[in-house]
Amino acid sequence: MSSIGTGYDLSASTFSPDGRVFQVEYAMKAVENSSTAIGIRCKDGVVFGVEKLVLSKLYEEGSNKRLFNVDRHVGMAVAGLLADARSLADIAREEASNFRSNFGYNIPLKHLADRVAMYVHAYTLYSAVRPFGCSFMLGSYSVNDGAQLYMIDPSGVSYGYWGCAIGKARQAAKTEIEKLQMKEMTCRDVVKEVAKIIYIVHDEVKDKAFELELSWVGECKLRLNSRNWAWRDGSAVKSCSSRGHRFNSQHPHGSSHLFVTLAPGL
Repeated sequence: MSSIGTGYDLSASTFSPDGRVFQVEYAMKAVENSSTAIGIRCKDGVVFGVEKLVLSKLYEEGSNKRLFNVDRHVGMAVAGLLADARSLADIAREEASNFRSNFGYNIPLKHLADRVAMYVHAYTLYSAVRPFGCSFMLGSYSVNDGAQLYMIDPSGVSYGYWGCAIGKARQAAKTEIEKLQMKEMTCRDVVKEVAKIIYIVHDEVKDKAFELELSWVGECKLRLNSRNWAWRDGSAVKSCSSRGHRFNSQHPHGSSHLFVTLAPGL
């Protein structure tokens, strides 16, 4: 790739003769090489699932989360460079907080996605900065707008989705998502399907052990967000997953392959 972009990949503000911006393409490549994250919108909320690879047995369980709470009604899942994603999560939180301070109500997700997308796009225009090496999904639920799901990529493009996948196994995950009747399913139904999909697309040969992060935002505002609930549904996933043998049926801390967490405060 470097030989193709020689001379035109030194700055994000430079176009190649065929209209490509190589710095943005390199940022997208960082996302494509990252672990998989998926988001599914259903009739009563949005469910996120993230395959977080465990690169060392010395890592503390549950660290370096790839799920973030942006606001009381907005959740975020990321793939790519985690440090870049944390920065964008802070930007999204600031936008949501400022909107509530100015207008007195929660920020609509479309407005939040547009604002953060413009910020991401600004980092593709100047030679003094580099594009963000991450893609992320934003999900929310409100009484007026219902469930909403948006994805923003390193170029600053934002689209609304019913189901979305980013990361190295995105194509396989999208194929599995397309099989679901999302408009007829509840969050409690979808959370099990999300866990199944992550296990189906995980490459046991090439990839390390991983932790599974799950979260939803919906009508209940995560009042069921407890460790007992998470592992109760984890047991349900075990019975219907084609790779159920990877689950440890004992105490959750006894397994390095599955860590179900629901990000508090979404």
